[in-house]
Amino acid sequence: MRRNMIGHSGVEVTELSFGAAGIGNLFSQVDDEAARAAVDAAWDEGIRYFDTAPHYGLGLSERRLGTALRERPRAEYVVSTKVGRLLEPHSGGGDDLANGFAVPADSRRVWDLSADGIRRSVDDSLARLGLDRIDIVYLHDPDDHAEAAFGQAYPALEKLRSEGVVGAIGAGMNQTAMLTRFLRDTDVDVVLCAGRYTLLDRTALAELLPEAAARGKSVVVGGVFNSGLLADPKPGATYNYAAASPQVLDRALHLKDVAGRRGVPLRAAALQYPARHPAVASVLVGTRSADEVRDAAAMLRHEIPEVLWDELHTEEPS
Repeated sequence: MRRNMIGHSGVEVTELSFGAAGIGNLFSQVDDEAARAAVDAAWDEGIRYFDTAPHYGLGLSERRLGTALRERPRAEYVVSTKVGRLLEPHSGGGDDLANGFAVPADSRRVWDLSADGIRRSVDDSLARLGLDRIDIVYLHDPDDHAEAAFGQAYPALEKLRSEGVVGAIGAGMNQTAMLTRFLRDTDVDVVLCAGRYTLLDRTALAELLPEAAARGKSVVVGGVFNSGLLADPKPGATYNYAAASPQVLDRALHLKDVAGRRGVPLRAAALQYPARHPAVASVLVGTRSADEVRDAAAMLRHEIPEVLWDELHTEEPS
């Protein structure tokens, strides 16, 4: 599988990456065996970039990913995780489904973008992953914490990078405005943009992607299926974590028809579309089973005629 450099960092990622929120029991439980099988399938398909976060299952995703990779040659794979929310013990009982994860609520998330908080978060992630270094660290969803993100968290990450504790630094969000500011106002290597460069939402084309390309920075694109709609458009499908409106559903069904006339599954077009931009280093797909991993790899390999891109590009997103 092709590899691309993250900015000028020296960190190389595969063009397809494994999003590990699913093995952190996103929305429903995944057992240990299935989680391990998903990571093993990713390795077998040539995927060597794995993305996780403390937020995913209150640390479960990091622990499972670290266990699954422990016997693999460390120089052959890249792991990214995220900072901004610390996990602290919580004895209130219950589960974490209100935050989207089917795990016991034995910890609670505490926002901390201070320099000490960032370093502690990285140290905690290293312990959960069982690693001695993290290749990429992203500030995770700092939407409502801009002052602390730019004034405290980013300088702390820059220091960790200079010390060699992390290889590359960036920010990951579901919006483009603040990510574009990170590209302009800091020396991040990469931004992770979720759901804003897809067949249905091309917001990132306006400023984010041109800015990254002009500055020699990288973009990792997540959410290419817009939380499900572009994987399987049908009544009841979700779009950006909510039920798709009839108008957006019609739009997705139309794109499916356009792709289908060229013999291309919509999943393949949705996955390959962002990878065509020169600033995009990797497409991040959240997977929770070996079958989903193998399907994503097959969609990446699916041959798509150039004429289809021309046809899809003439279709304005709703």
